[in-house]
Amino acid sequence: VQLQASGGGSVQAGGSLRLSCVGSGLPFRNYLMGWFRQAPGKDREFVAGINWSGGSTIYSDSVKGRFTISREYGKNTVYLQMNNLKPEDTAVYLCAADRTATLRSYGYDYWGQGTQVTVSS
Repeated sequence: VQLQASGGGSVQAGGSLRLSCVGSGLPFRNYLMGWFRQAPGKDREFVAGINWSGGSTIYSDSVKGRFTISREYGKNTVYLQMNNLKPEDTAVYLCAADRTATLRSYGYDYWGQGTQVTVSS
């Protein structure tokens, strides 16, 4: 299983970015997909998750209303649209996958490398 994240960058506060994560080596349709982030000196934090059907999503309170997770089955890709970015969103963002029908913020088995997001004030 490989997860390849991309789309990070540097933006000013209030700006937007869209992260992408392409999965390979897994039956993408059967996997819960999620995004996490880790800032320097802080623990890894759950950001958003989307179930196998794409019909249900969950978000951390800190990003709810600003971030949107979605998935595109034909491209084995999950996206994280990030709007109204704040300096506190600065972190390395990682995508993750787990073979489960349960929508949850923990217990992911597979991880990709991170993509850096930096938001300046």
